Order: sequence, then C-alpha cells, then structure tokens
Amino acid sequence: MTTISDSETRKIRNICILAHVDHGKTTLADHLIAASGGGVLHPKMAGRLRFMDYLDEEQRRAITMKSSSIALRYKDHSINLIDSPGHMDFCSEVSTAARLSDGALVLVDAVEGVHIQTHAVLRQAWIEKLTPCLVLNKIDRLICELRLTPMEAYTRLLRIVHEVNGIVSAYKSEKYLSDVDSILAGPSGEVGDESLEFVEDDEEDTFQPQKGNVAFVCALDGWGFSICEFAEFYASKLGASAAALQKALWGPRYYNPKTKMIVGKKGIGGGSKARPMFVQFVLEPLWQVYQVALNTDADKGLLEKVIKSFNLSVPPRELQNKDPKVVLQAVMSRWLPLSNAVLSMVVKCLPDPVTAQSFRISRLLPKREILDDGADSNVLAEAEHVRRCIESCDSRPEAPCVAFVSKMFAVPMKMLPNRGSHGEIVNNLIHEGGEGESDECFLAFARIFSGILYSGQRIFILSALYDPLKGESMQKHMQEAELQSLYLMMGQGLKPVTSAHAGNVVAIRGLGQHILKSATLSSTKNCWPFSSMAFQVSPTLRVAIEPSDPADMGALMKGLKLLNRADPFVEVTVSGRGEHVLFAAGEVHLERCIKDLKERFARVSLEVSPPLVSYKETIEGESSNMLENLKLLTGSSDYVEKTTPNGRCVVRVRLVKLPTALTKVLEESSDLLGDLIGGKAGRTSNGSETQISSIVEVENSIETLKKRMMDAVESDISSSENDKDRAEKRQRTWLKLLKRIWALGPRQIGPNILISPDFKGNGTDSSVLIRGSSHVSEKLGFVDDSSDGDAVAETSSAVNQELSVEAERLESSVVSGFQLATAAGPLCDEPMWGLAFAVEAFISPLPAHSDESETSQQQPEQYGIFTGQVMTAVKDACRAAVLQKKPRLVEAMYFCELNTSTEYLGPMYAVLARRRARILKEEMQEGSSLFTVHAYVPVSESFGFADELRRWTSGGASALLVLSHWEALPEDPFFVPKTEEEIEEFGDGSSVLPNTARKLLDAVRRRKGLPVEEKVVRHATKQRTLARKV
Repeated sequence: MTTISDSETRKIRNICILAHVDHGKTTLADHLIAASGGGVLHPKMAGRLRFMDYLDEEQRRAITMKSSSIALRYKDHSINLIDSPGHMDFCSEVSTAARLSDGALVLVDAVEGVHIQTHAVLRQAWIEKLTPCLVLNKIDRLICELRLTPMEAYTRLLRIVHEVNGIVSAYKSEKYLSDVDSILAGPSGEVGDESLEFVEDDEEDTFQPQKGNVAFVCALDGWGFSICEFAEFYASKLGASAAALQKALWGPRYYNPKTKMIVGKKGIGGGSKARPMFVQFVLEPLWQVYQVALNTDADKGLLEKVIKSFNLSVPPRELQNKDPKVVLQAVMSRWLPLSNAVLSMVVKCLPDPVTAQSFRISRLLPKREILDDGADSNVLAEAEHVRRCIESCDSRPEAPCVAFVSKMFAVPMKMLPNRGSHGEIVNNLIHEGGEGESDECFLAFARIFSGILYSGQRIFILSALYDPLKGESMQKHMQEAELQSLYLMMGQGLKPVTSAHAGNVVAIRGLGQHILKSATLSSTKNCWPFSSMAFQVSPTLRVAIEPSDPADMGALMKGLKLLNRADPFVEVTVSGRGEHVLFAAGEVHLERCIKDLKERFARVSLEVSPPLVSYKETIEGESSNMLENLKLLTGSSDYVEKTTPNGRCVVRVRLVKLPTALTKVLEESSDLLGDLIGGKAGRTSNGSETQISSIVEVENSIETLKKRMMDAVESDISSSENDKDRAEKRQRTWLKLLKRIWALGPRQIGPNILISPDFKGNGTDSSVLIRGSSHVSEKLGFVDDSSDGDAVAETSSAVNQELSVEAERLESSVVSGFQLATAAGPLCDEPMWGLAFAVEAFISPLPAHSDESETSQQQPEQYGIFTGQVMTAVKDACRAAVLQKKPRLVEAMYFCELNTSTEYLGPMYAVLARRRARILKEEMQEGSSLFTVHAYVPVSESFGFADELRRWTSGGASALLVLSHWEALPEDPFFVPKTEEEIEEFGDGSSVLPNTARKLLDAVRRRKGLPVEEKVVRHATKQRTLARKV
C-alpha cells in the first residue's frame, strides 16, 4: 500500500445510482452485487432480496431511505457503487451520494418515462458535475404489459432519450446564457473564445446509444445490453465493422439486404416496409425470445437456437422448469448478462478519479480571489499546492491528505466488525469521548480526494466557514482528531482496512464527537474547506415533540442530538414557546425520524403534535387600481397615525402591496441579500483581512438582482395595464420607490420593503421628520451614494438642530419597529409578505416648562425609554395599517404530480377536491392507460394525503409533493354578509359559517395561545331535558 501507482487509481470508479422512486435502482444494484460483490449475494436472490435496503423500515415500505455504498470488483477495476433513495423526502441523501461520486447511472422506467424526481436527480448530477449514463429499465413491461410491437417500443424509447437529453441541454443552455451574460458584463464587454467554446460544447446530445452511454435493461429478469454488444454479435454475420454497426444501430438507419448496405431513410425506396436497424436486429429477436418463452404452446426451437449460437451453458433443469418466467430468466440472463452490460458501460463511459477531479475541482473548491495583500504567502502557496493535489488526485504518501465527509451515519455497536484488518480481535466498546451511548456508533461517510488516510492518523477537521488565512481567529472552525479505524463499506457490512488512498470511498470511525453533518478533513491546516452541498428542497414539515413522561426529557434531548447528527436533513430547534420543534422534509421522512427516536436514539415514548404549518400575511391588492395605491404611498390623507405615550412623536404609515413577481424575486434572493445587507460584501469592500470568493462575482450578482427586480416590476405592469401612458407612469413611480428602499424585513432580508419618507413633506415648523436613508437601494445600485447630500434641509434654530440629531438617533428605532411588525402580523403573528410601508415619524420638542426643569427630566422615566416608545408606535401603526387594508392570509402550496389508471380517476379527483386542490393539467401518457395529473395542494391540507389517496384508489394512484410557492387566499377572514345577495346566500350575521381563511386563522391563533373570537356556549338559556314535555 505504500506506493500506489497512478494506473491503480485510474482503475477506480465511484458511481451512484439516481432515479425517480420505484424505477428499479436497488434491484439493479442487487444484480451488480450478485455478479461482482465477491459472493455476498447469490444470483438467484438478486432482485428479490434488495441487499442495499438493510433497514427494517426500508424492507417494510419497499423504498430506499438512505444512501449506502458497496465495493465491487469487475475485471481488474474496483467500483464503489452508492445506491440512493428516489423518494422526494430523502433527496438530501441524493446530494450526499452525488458529492462522493464521479459518475451517475440515471435510471428511467421505460413505461412511466421521465418523472418529477428524474428532473431533480439530473439537476443534482449537473450541479455536482457528475458524468451521467442513462439506463432505460423495465423494457420487459413494454412486451408483457403494454404488448407494444417492436416499432412502437422503439419510438417510445426514442422519445424518452430525447426527453432526458432535453432536460440536460436546458441546464447547459442556462449555464451558457449566464456565462455569456457575465462575459458581456465584463470590464470591456468583449466576447472571447470562451463563449464560442460553450456553443460548440452544446451542439451534441449528452445521451447517445451509439456512443455507448445508454443501456437498455430489465433489472428484475437480470438482463441488459448496450448497442455495442449487438454490434459485436452482428459484425461477422453482416460483414461490417463493429464500429460502423454501432453507429448504425440507433436512429433512422436501415439495412438493405439486397445490396448488404446500411442506408438512410431515402435509400430504402418508398413502399417497402423497412424497419430501422435497431428494431430489426435488436428488438425483434428479443420480442421473439419473450413470445416463445412465455407462450406455453409455442415451439421451443428458437430458445435452443439462441443457446446454441451463443454457446450458453444453461442447466437442463432450468430449461425444463414448468414456470415459463424461470426459463426466460435462465436464457436471457446468460445471453445478455445485466452486470456485464452496465459495468462495462461504467468502466468505458464514466471517468476515473484522476480525470473526474480535474473538472469537478471548480465545483468542489472554487478558486478564491485574495483581496488582501497582507496574507501570508507561505499559507497561500500551501493552500494552492493542496488544491493542485486534489485536482490531480495525488495518491503518493507525501501528498497532503484531504477527504470530504458528506454525512454521518449511525451503526449499532454490535454491527461493527470485531476483527481488525489482520484478523486480530478488536474491542469496539471504547466509548467515544467517554459518552454513555454505547449502543450507537457514528461513522463518517467520506471520500478521499488526495493523499493516503491511515487509521490512527491525527487529522484536522475544517467546517465550511474555515479560512486558512485568518489563523488564530479561526480556531472555532477547526478541530483536531484521531481516526480510530477505517472501513470499506459492503452495504450493511464493514470491512476493516489499515489505510486507503485517494479516489476511494470509506467509512471512518472516531469523528462522531467532532462533525455534525458534513466537513472537510485535511492533514494540513492550510487548506480551503470544500464548498457546501446543494439541497434541492428545504425541510418544510414541522412538528413539536415532547416525552409522554416529563422525567424522560433528558433522554429526549440526548436522542435529538444523536438524530440531528445521524440524518443530514433533519433540523432540530427550540421554538419561542419552549417546544422542541423537529423539521423534516415530508411525512415519510418524519415517520422515520420519530421511529428512530423512539426505538434507537431516545428510547422513550413521545407525544407528537399535529404538523405546524407556516402562513404569511398580506393585504388584498388588485392590479387594476395599482396606480391609485401608489399615489397613496407618495402622499395622501389615507394613512394610519399613532402617537407615542409621551406625545413627542407622531408616526404615520402608508401601505401598498408589492407586485407578486417582485415579492418572488426578493424571496428567492434572500441569501444574496443577506450577504449584501448583513455586511459580508460590505466588509470585503473595506479591504479588511477577510476574503470572499470574488468581489467581481458579488458585483455581477447585484447587477443581476437589480435587473431581475426591474424586470419583475415591468412584467407585472405590462400584464395588468393596457393603457401605455398609465403603464409608463406606474413604472416611473415604482422606480422612484425602488430608489428609496430604507430596509427589508423581517430579519433584514424578507420580502417586505420599508420606504424612506419623501423629503418634501418636512413636517410643521416645530417638529422634525425622521428621514431615514435609502441604504438598501444604494447597495443594490439603484442610487449613487453621492445623491444623498443635497436633500438635507436647513436647520434654523438651535432647538431644531438638537431635534435633528435626535431624529438621526431614532432612525434605528423606526427600522426595528418595522422589523418587529413584519415578523409578526396582526392576523395571527405570522410574518408579513409582499408589502411596502412608507413610515413618516415626526418628533416635536419637549413641552417648555419655565420653572420646573425637573419634570422634563422625569418625563422619559414615566413612559419608558423614548427609543422604545418610537419602536412600539411604528410597530402598532404598521399592524393597524394592514388591518385597515383588507388583510389576507397567504399559504404555502405543494406542486403535486399524480399517476393513475383511468378507472381510478374519479376517486382521485374526489380526494383532491376534499383537499382544496387546484388542477393544473391532466394528460394521458402515450401508449398506456395511465393518466398524469398536475395540481397545486395547500400544505395545510397535505397531511395524510398520500395515505388517503392510496386508500380510495386501492393503491392504484401515487402522488409526489414538492414545495412550489406561496399563494394568498382570496377569502376575507373577517367577512360579514352586508348586501341583500350576500345575506340571501350566506344567511344573516349570526348563522354565517366561518370561511376557510377564518378557520385556518383561528387554528393558528389557538395554537399560539392568542385570543380567538368564538362562542363557547350556544343557547345558554334553553334547558335541555331528556323528556321533551313541551
């Protein structure tokens, strides 16, 4: 192990299997393990055992819930295969698998085609710069279930390959356009050779069967092929070279038997019934074998012919089996073995670690531009040397050792191997750091990117925020630890090794105390941490948990800590009311977390609250009278006024709703706004010792954000305004407002805007206006910094001057009041959404007291501190303004994709109607009886949705939910019928049933302990007796 040659590293492949749920990932993995796993799985059990799903819960539900790795040997290559889940709730596990791999096998079901999760995994592979290969699974269903002809099956497969290529090329063009934008936004706007290179790159489809990176398989029956295999079969028969045949066996190429030539569509003559070569030479023989094998009366001569011509050794007892399926599997799995087809494609088409790390480095360790000249050159040189070693996957012993841990996973102590790598007996019961939980041991799931890792080695653990240039101040982001033991992962089993070199995937013991979710391991301090992983969704389902017996609180706390470490996606927080809140990705994920807590980590019985749903609050805003609304902001009598208790400050608030498109832009850009306003970007410009990946990048993203905000306003205006002059007028007004953004809220980055007051309204002679400054607009580039100076009003008297100084001091109070108001709205203390507030606060001087100067001293104490009074007044005024302007509740919506056969459409629509769903589209899938329905379902209605759907459709419909967007409920929660028509429809005031918005509002208020208007006792005066003697 001491000197590892480069050729040995080049014989490693790290691959993950990605696909939509139930498209056959684990079944495929089973066959690969049976063929190349060193005898851990018998080929007869492959596909039925689901070897990688070793958790009880996974076997029970028949879905994969975590990514797990296994080492395979194929010819002289070692392949680390990582199986990943396909369920939307466990997409975080897909991220951890993708980070450690270099290539991905993307599976697509030939019957169901491309689904929503297929898009998600392709996006993940694209983000992590993985090289993908396409595997079309369940080809047998086209023959047996759908009974398609070979020609129909070919058009279907062609369509799926086109569709997947379309998805990838959309990501390519998105990157290409953003690259061109950044080149054009560059210093001199020149379009260099770089951009031309992107165009050429985009010409070719990613997946082409003739290139060998598409396999056609049936994982359940254990056979599969790529076009290369058939090209080799027919090369001698047709007298053509295998390479020429490989190109011809896909697409509109035809074989002319008379001339023995391969011709295009034109060369075959009009009337002939020619089939493409793929149909004629590949699909038809497969169809014939299936038909002969599955048709009990058919002559078995064809099977004999296949066995003879390919020299297959099929045991006679398998051929004489009464079950036709067994006969078919016996022949097909020997004629076209699945593992050969897939693993030869992996070895040929997917990159080895040396090649892969050279182009993945830009994603793993983006280049840092050092802004500070005072940085230590030795540190920089070493950090650069480490980066080069990672780029070349340097596996020499003297190279710096760098690894990335993508997740921690818990293994019961009894599962750890009790013999070491040399056969010696190991004591596994050493407590890690003296912890009491000896039943669970945490292992790190890691990939070595450079150097060699030894057990017993001392290593530095760097968190994502670590910066090697800062030295001492970075101690909290760096720890040192000793690796206790290294294991090669074999699914559930672990095989101890003494060392592992670059390019390998290993499990490491001894880091349980030091790493929470993910981290970079390095043998030197002078190493940049790897960029953090991208998760496709964020955890949205929240429940409060508490132990049934309060005495078990300590055990629950300990269990939550362990769960937080063991699951890369769970978030555990303590809410403002003191509850322990668990965030999960969805219902299945939540059920698994609760089960793990009860049975493994905490081992106490738990009380789980109903899911806590987040809402937001906004006001009704019709786009038709938007111009009038804008006029309100710029000065009108329609405002809410509040005065502080000591009477010195009068606050006036005007309110308008932001265009929906602008609200969405602000919401999506919250991370960038956080960097800008939170001062990260600000710090870099001061030239302090910190560094951010690139200041140019930040400036570009600010430009992009500013452009997106302007476009959002424009698109909203153009969609709602037909009159051109009015549209222009509205646009000018919005632009003026965007130049006056004082702050965003809640938490400085939310989708609400505080607009600084217009300087023209300067208050009365005695009072002074708290001006505010448009500093967010400055940071976003809407205003130049210099334009601020000329607006300062002349201060006449000394009193006014004093007030002006005080007004400046009170600016932060106004902003704080706005932040408080937007964080908890008036309806049910939920954050506000998409509102613009213009706050004018006037301060008047203290009332004059000629002889009693003491009273003026005592006054502030009487009502509390003045800054606090202003803050409260602003908060109350903002909340009152919302209540005055027809408030509405905003709820989160799931995008829901449903698949069902025609007979279950009725029950499925009934379930959707009960859940307040809105149908977007429904279409029948070509060549099958399946319907695909897209709908929006409110999050509050989605709990138990999948179970109810399965119950009503007898398991015939499946649904997938993805968080989509926020949508305002059109109903007024305070609706009271007033007109005659309304009274006729809804009844008079006493008997009106609360509408949906009111029900949701009351439920949230009840949960938060806020007062709810409801009649507890009805008809209290009537005495209800059992005997009605009236």
